[in-house]
Amino acid sequence: MKKLQLTAVLAIALAAMGSGVASAKLMANVVNQPTRFSGSCCIYTGAPSLALTLSMVEAGGGPSSFSTATLLKVLTGSHFDAEVAKLTKQYGKDEVGQFLKTFDFVVADSLKIVGEKKIALPSQPSPDPKDGAALAGALWAAGQTGEGFNTEVMLDRLVSHPIHFKVMTDIDVKYGETADAQYHAILTTAMKDLAAAYHLNAMGQMQSM
Repeated sequence: MKKLQLTAVLAIALAAMGSGVASAKLMANVVNQPTRFSGSCCIYTGAPSLALTLSMVEAGGGPSSFSTATLLKVLTGSHFDAEVAKLTKQYGKDEVGQFLKTFDFVVADSLKIVGEKKIALPSQPSPDPKDGAALAGALWAAGQTGEGFNTEVMLDRLVSHPIHFKVMTDIDVKYGETADAQYHAILTTAMKDLAAAYHLNAMGQMQSM
């Protein structure tokens, strides 16, 4: 039963994220290698954007009191209630609740690993963590591969691919693979919803309608 449930969630995740892409069109440091939840492509092998990571963490309340719900309120602004209602209708109340728990754990675990590796975060976040639209745009741009948005590439750019992979392993241990796949699927949907709400292009810039 658990295997069937995981298969179903993986199918949802792959549908949300899209299929593989041609490596000739990929951005620098994005390579056409299989991922756990995004199909045959892609991973990001470059250095992480730690100023963006810090901005996201501070938008969620800071390292010691990070809350995904707080982050979503900043990112969505006036769209918060509508986005929560949409995700709840699309995935279910329990699944969205688990997504919030998983995301909280992802940030805490990532910061723990960063601390253990003695990786220093920058002194200043970028963009301004109070500017939800700018932060949404920067996160959207961080997920670009050259052929569209990919949540796993965004997470690679936030913390590096090795740390992202370690965190996924830790999610599996704490919550299970189904919750891990669901987390990636819901995060992908939320990011695509933000891009639509703010009319973002691939560089994360708002376009006039």
